[in-house]
Amino acid sequence: MTHQYPALTTEQKKELQDIAQRIVAPGKGILAADESTGSMAKRLNPIGVENTEENRRLYRQILFSADERIDSCIGGVIFFHETLYQNADDGTCFAKMIKDRGIVVGIKVDKGVVPLAGTNGETTTQGLDGLSERCAQYKKDGADFAKWRCVLKISETTPSELAIMENANVLARYASICQQNGIVPIVEP
Repeated sequence: MTHQYPALTTEQKKELQDIAQRIVAPGKGILAADESTGSMAKRLNPIGVENTEENRRLYRQILFSADERIDSCIGGVIFFHETLYQNADDGTCFAKMIKDRGIVVGIKVDKGVVPLAGTNGETTTQGLDGLSERCAQYKKDGADFAKWRCVLKISETTPSELAIMENANVLARYASICQQNGIVPIVEP
């Protein structure tokens, strides 16, 4: 259900709070399984495995079908877009596999960093365009939290005030859009 703007109802706040509490329950952490196609190539190529969608699916299937003893250690798993729509050999959607283990499904929603004009090599993150529609679809498809990454360059002269303000603004808009769609926003530093 799409959440109310500008204020969330008590029920909507409770839903978001419950999701967040499940992710960070005592003794639990987040498994980042949101490797992009390029990052997966860095894992697969050194071991002589071709970076195909099928091989990425098989890799993820091994990861997501690990022994049930890990269930008590993982509160959430971050998926890459491709992963949310992949299935195990038996036809079970990976999102369902994870949820059936009592683990919350998340999704990477940013579209990567881009140069921030007027700065000394600093960046901002793109992906706000169409984010509300993507979040609404991801929620329907089983995701309950999202990840967004911003990068601040640290040096004697950076981050600049412009980079700080731009990235803070982007993060605030991302978080608001996620919450309006029933998704808990997580920021990756």
